[in-house]
Amino acid sequence: MIMIQWIIGFLGSFLIAGAAFWKKSLSISGALMAICLGTVMYALVSPAWYGTVIAFFVSSSLLTKWKHNTKKSIEEGYEKSGKRDAGQVWANGGIALILSITYYIWPVSIFWWFFIGVMATVNADTWATEIGSLSKKPPRSILTFKKVTPGISGGVSALGLFSSMLGGGFIGLAASLFSAKLEMEMIFFYILMGMISGFIGALTDSFIGAKLQVMYYCEKCKKEVESFEHCSHHARRVRGWKWMNNDRVNMISSVVGGLVAMLMGILFI
Repeated sequence: MIMIQWIIGFLGSFLIAGAAFWKKSLSISGALMAICLGTVMYALVSPAWYGTVIAFFVSSSLLTKWKHNTKKSIEEGYEKSGKRDAGQVWANGGIALILSITYYIWPVSIFWWFFIGVMATVNADTWATEIGSLSKKPPRSILTFKKVTPGISGGVSALGLFSSMLGGGFIGLAASLFSAKLEMEMIFFYILMGMISGFIGALTDSFIGAKLQVMYYCEKCKKEVESFEHCSHHARRVRGWKWMNNDRVNMISSVVGGLVAMLMGILFI
């Protein structure tokens, strides 16, 4: 039985990651990392964990491709493109994997709630970025509330904030359905858990992005960017901690979202 779970996990992850690679949503390193994460997660814990991760991956990948040409100019300043590499996959799924392993060893509900908060945060952040970047109004800095250039770390918009709540709520809904929590009260609570934890986690991402994330200035295109290489030239670091790149910001904010969801579970379930 255990061997069958590993085989099913591998085949399912291979097919999904392969399709994502074919659609250029994942790089080869990202696909390999996704296969490893998915296989282990499916084999060790219930399909609810695996299904929730798939819900995040499919929805976020579709949104990344949605109106890609319109968002292309904004994405030029990002450290990573829409094609996720191993670092991005690990930043979004590594903590989830650690939680699934922990739950396998010590099956208590707090790790499941923490997992929901983590996935709600990464989904909320992705939805906020992909939908919020289409806002007709310029974003504002989460620190100063002044208008900033679209795509700048720490910039938020009303559309982006609303989208983050929808993204978190979507994960809460997926988690309730995959875990067979079909009572209306539990479905509602899981959606609320996802919305609140995802929203707070996404706000944390924006705050750290504005305050601590390393940013560079490209002398050639005269823009602030997240990568130390831009326009085929080395960019000059202008602010932030050198080690605090976008992947680490994502991981820290997802932990915050996970803690919020765990606290909600402890207090109200």
